[in-house]
Amino acid sequence: MSLVTATPQVATGSEDGLSYGPRPAYLVNMLPEGALKEKLQSCAGQTPTRSSFSIGHRGAPLMFPEHTVQSNVAAAQMGAGILECDVTFTKDLELICRHAQDDLATTTNILTTDLAETCITPFTPASGNTPALAECRSSDLTLAEFRSLTPKMDSFDKTATTAAASQGGVAPWRSTQYVDGATSMTHAESIALFKSLGTKFTPELKSPAVEMPFNGFSLQDYAQKMIDEYKAAGIPPSDVWPQSFDLEVVKYWIEHEPEFGKQAVYLDGRYSGDSPLNPMDPDSFSPSMQELADMGVNYIAPPMWMLLTLENGQMVPSAYATKAKTAGLKLITWTLERSGPLTTGGGWYFQTVQPAIHDASGYYQVLDVLAQDVGIAGIFSDWPATVTYYANCMGF
Repeated sequence: MSLVTATPQVATGSEDGLSYGPRPAYLVNMLPEGALKEKLQSCAGQTPTRSSFSIGHRGAPLMFPEHTVQSNVAAAQMGAGILECDVTFTKDLELICRHAQDDLATTTNILTTDLAETCITPFTPASGNTPALAECRSSDLTLAEFRSLTPKMDSFDKTATTAAASQGGVAPWRSTQYVDGATSMTHAESIALFKSLGTKFTPELKSPAVEMPFNGFSLQDYAQKMIDEYKAAGIPPSDVWPQSFDLEVVKYWIEHEPEFGKQAVYLDGRYSGDSPLNPMDPDSFSPSMQELADMGVNYIAPPMWMLLTLENGQMVPSAYATKAKTAGLKLITWTLERSGPLTTGGGWYFQTVQPAIHDASGYYQVLDVLAQDVGIAGIFSDWPATVTYYANCMGF
């Protein structure tokens, strides 16, 4: 049965049926008095339209199991113009949508099924100060076995003493109300679904958890197969933004699939490692922004905090943002509404501007600086309606 025809009906290629829901107004009303609040309030009666500035991060996982049909339908209904499939592979080398090759213990019910025996790290109960553990990989399952699993909200109760209890642990600011009937997807099925929803595509080639080549399947084969599935579906390269944290993969696309490579996105993970990049110190950028541009990279995507800093208590672009723009790189960033309540500064995603973050209105304050001052081309969100409302109101 086709996932597309089995999906709740959403108007194909039109703006009919789009809805912001209550969240944007809730956040706008929390903003302090000023020009931003006045502008966003003035758009309260606007008709939602789809915006490529608004990117669904694994769909809409604030409330729906990530990388499911239902999560992506919800994101499309909120006006996200681009949807994401994180791509990994199964034992029989089929491409599927999964945030990581080794995330099945947290995103599916595998630990409570017979397939638990395939897990590379079987469930180990918590004991004293030692947390519960488990690791289960899609590369140890065939596609048919993967399809037999039930998606769930991404969570793992580290205090659990049984596999069944480990299925809990959902963050209190997320929801389990929309898990029933959640349907996982292959990468090819995500292409068909997103096309039917009238959106564009941003697949991320996930780093393998297994040594490559895997059963004769090289990293280059993997990168090529992902692109080949868009070509087989007749998707124009201009509608696809392929992503990778691996610069060598991005360079592979630029060299071997130049039409797709034009929009290849280098996900910048250089904030970690032995010599982490400092977003305020251009001397720590290796390669430099200009060197990336000279390689043919046109898009770079760091986490939000790398693009911002504080000056006199105000949020302003970081040196990283300034250097990227000077080199002609287009910026995409992640991830709005991935954090919980912002009353304590917003955590990891807001770390460079935490003193300026006081409550949930910080989402719109940060978004406004990123859009107006940094000049980002798009932003991933776990609840795309928030970004769509802003984009529609501000003309992005």
